[in-house]
Amino acid sequence: MTQTRAARRISVLVTLLVALLAGFLSPGRASAASLQEVIGFGTNPGALRMFRYVPDGLPAGRPVVVALHGCTQDAAGYGTGSGWTQLADRWGFSVVLPQQQSGNNASNCFNWFQGGDIARGQGEAASVAQMVDRQLGDVGGDGSRVYVTGLSAGGGMTAVMMAAYPEKFAAGGIVAGLPYGCAQAAGSPYVCMYVGATQTPQQWGDRVRAARPGYGGPWPTLVVFQGTADYTVKPVNMGDLVEQWTDVHGADQVVDVSDGVAGYPHQVFRGAGGAAVVETYSLTGMGHGQPVDPGSGSEQCGTAGAYLLDVNLCAAYRMGRAWGLEG
Repeated sequence: MTQTRAARRISVLVTLLVALLAGFLSPGRASAASLQEVIGFGTNPGALRMFRYVPDGLPAGRPVVVALHGCTQDAAGYGTGSGWTQLADRWGFSVVLPQQQSGNNASNCFNWFQGGDIARGQGEAASVAQMVDRQLGDVGGDGSRVYVTGLSAGGGMTAVMMAAYPEKFAAGGIVAGLPYGCAQAAGSPYVCMYVGATQTPQQWGDRVRAARPGYGGPWPTLVVFQGTADYTVKPVNMGDLVEQWTDVHGADQVVDVSDGVAGYPHQVFRGAGGAAVVETYSLTGMGHGQPVDPGSGSEQCGTAGAYLLDVNLCAAYRMGRAWGLEG
């Protein structure tokens, strides 16, 4: 009788050990980790700080997401609040979280409107590019599956990274953000934010092409989220983003798919080959912030807070699905 009980206990322990190891090694079931700061990731001409989140046991060859916070936010709060670190654990990828410093901008906004910070090889854009290189080297990430996203000023800097370093990113996700070169086209960042800039699709596209002279593609695809009641970054900017990036991809501005997702208008613009190149979500009645949907459901993520708005749709989840991160 004693031997039988002992054998059963050993069997149970072995079963538990196998289950634990399976959960530890599976990229989609990595255990919770903690945010870490990385020092010395390059020359860092933009004087930014680099943080990252790498799920425990994450194998090599997994995607990397760069997530840029909005004004008054920081890397840790945005990474958790937006849902990106939660999804990193769920799906198995790492997250790079650049952080602005008050010495660069008193409101901790990324300087998406400053000429010296939005050009290839200069300022904050170069610092973020160096973070990507460091992350890929440290974790053995898949260089063909790097994505960039951000909120507000972070959304503006997302457009900067897509334009100045298109070879580094497969896709971008802009939340309440601005098209590349908008401040220069409008003559002021505030005019850009509140009124928009008068440009044709080709003029918008030319601004992107000028950021990376001689580059022939492929260009990153784009997903955009915008609140219809956003009075900080007006919805006109989503229309300008559509014009800019459809033109860059050589697509027209005719909607190919128009439907609803979680009760919100959703549109898809396809390129000549039939693939989606720009996708938009218009969040009816939402103000300025990142859409989140707190909870434990399969499509839920994020935590409500300042500029993190519970609207029953998690933007990070929708981006991740569009980019194939769950696979």
